[in-house]
Amino acid sequence: MSTPSDSGSPTLVTPSLLRDWPLPAPGEDKYSRGSVLVIGGARATPGAALLAGAAALRAGAGKLTLAVAESVAVQVGVALPECGAMGLPETSSGSVTGEGLDRISSYLDNADAILVGPGLDDPDLAEDLLRALLEREAAAGEKDDGGGPAVVLDAFALGALVNVADRFGPWKGRLILTPNPKEAEILLGRDLKDLPADVVEISDRYQAVVSCQGLIARPSGLDVPEESELWKITTGYGGLGTSGSGDVLAGAIAGLRARGTTGPQAACWGTHLHAAAADRLASRLGPLGFLARELADELPALMLELNT
Repeated sequence: MSTPSDSGSPTLVTPSLLRDWPLPAPGEDKYSRGSVLVIGGARATPGAALLAGAAALRAGAGKLTLAVAESVAVQVGVALPECGAMGLPETSSGSVTGEGLDRISSYLDNADAILVGPGLDDPDLAEDLLRALLEREAAAGEKDDGGGPAVVLDAFALGALVNVADRFGPWKGRLILTPNPKEAEILLGRDLKDLPADVVEISDRYQAVVSCQGLIARPSGLDVPEESELWKITTGYGGLGTSGSGDVLAGAIAGLRARGTTGPQAACWGTHLHAAAADRLASRLGPLGFLARELADELPALMLELNT
């Protein structure tokens, strides 16, 4: 279990802390480890959804569905045979629109964690998608009580969140955001000044757990047992600045959240595992040149070492 941070200083996420904050038991079957739905994967960028989905499974999630542009759904299903692949309406250029959620209605209803963003390539259509998801929950009578699946937002879905800030009440208490520094500036509407304070501000503004550049924050009003409100990853970041790395991080966090962790625990574990995987690959292959998909392959062994 985490310990309180002193006067705003972050709690360091060490292997010892994580061993005292163990992940849920794996259970008896895939259903007990949770279901993840990834919504993204435009025609030009289906790999982002694949990376996120594979990371969710590597983090221990039991079931995975990828909802992507319909022109690439079959290819995605073949590339990752462990997933279910659903096609969503797209524009003539292959961008996923905000229409057609009825096609994945049962998956939205049954998911334990929904990850929106990997592979979306149009910011305006990403906003349409978020509005459609929120309208669907409002029509179903969801209340602002934190009930329902966890919602993880990444990439263009983060920028879209700014424009639906007046209606994301149903997601309060179950949002996790994974911005890079540029996306953090969009969420704040200004340049970054002091990253720890800025991450805390994003967390409080959107009532979300936030993972950004090795810092994890939770909003002060979030009803979870963790005593800390700010954590810092202590592992290195060699080679993490590579294409697809953020998709792996978001997928790992979604997979851990689906397993029954709290939002802060999923973000702390997922961010640590992501960085530790990079360290491990750097020691074998060199500090640059390893691939994002190779990060996901390191997750099971790292979890075994930390959770025993």
